[in-house]
Amino acid sequence: MGTLRLSLRLTLFCGFLIVTGLIAATCLTLETVTRRPINRAPIARFCFDYASRCLGFRIRQQGVPAKNNVLFVSNHVSWSDIPVLGGRVPLRFLSKAEVGRWPVIGWLAQQAGTLFITRGGGRAREAQAEISATLVSGQSVLVFPEGTTSSGLSVLPFHSRLLQAAPQAGVAIQPISIAYTRNGRPDQLAPFIGDDDFQHHLPRMLRQAAVEVTVVFHPAVPVSNDQSLADLAETLRQTVAGGVQTAYQDRAGYQSSGRPWATSSSVASRLPTISRSK
Repeated sequence: MGTLRLSLRLTLFCGFLIVTGLIAATCLTLETVTRRPINRAPIARFCFDYASRCLGFRIRQQGVPAKNNVLFVSNHVSWSDIPVLGGRVPLRFLSKAEVGRWPVIGWLAQQAGTLFITRGGGRAREAQAEISATLVSGQSVLVFPEGTTSSGLSVLPFHSRLLQAAPQAGVAIQPISIAYTRNGRPDQLAPFIGDDDFQHHLPRMLRQAAVEVTVVFHPAVPVSNDQSLADLAETLRQTVAGGVQTAYQDRAGYQSSGRPWATSSSVASRLPTISRSK
């Protein structure tokens, strides 16, 4: 059964990559001919959403994305966070430069407008400026302040420097929690950590039954230039961590009792409250 599931999903995913590549190439050609940029965010959202479907993710969304452009911040578990979150709302990602060199995936990420950052060498200031400029242009950007992936059981400390892009651009920050579960427990296959590589991680995930992904959009937080970035980063981390734990608890309760999945309002009532700046 696992081999059949893997073959079917890989076939769908490869077919989808071909179609997405054709769409990206068409956009690139049109931009070259007309000399006018195309807003690729809605197109990218469509592609990310259907990529998640092809990969067999069962996504449950709680909360509502901000209507205006914001700086999204989320915990980071796996490469799969990108299609899952990218399919929820039009946005641009900040990703490590290595992803841009991945075969096919890297080129598609570039065409989707991903902002790439080279680790080390004091490049964070350049990335911050690019994020701020993107936000000023009216587009939302998502960053993973942990700076790396984790097991998903906890949320690592948030790096604060990139958060400065939000007050510089005059936009709010909206935290997001993402949690992967299987049979009511935190999923052990989804985390993309250590020396793992995409070519081996993808088949392992696709061979198993569908993983369930909970995405929680917390209320957007207005920020100001005189606010302590360190305090802001920790407050955001606590909110994201609370959302992750709530998602695990809700899924465990659903699995054991068969009760309906908790609504966004019931989840929001149990999440930590962010103190907003005046």
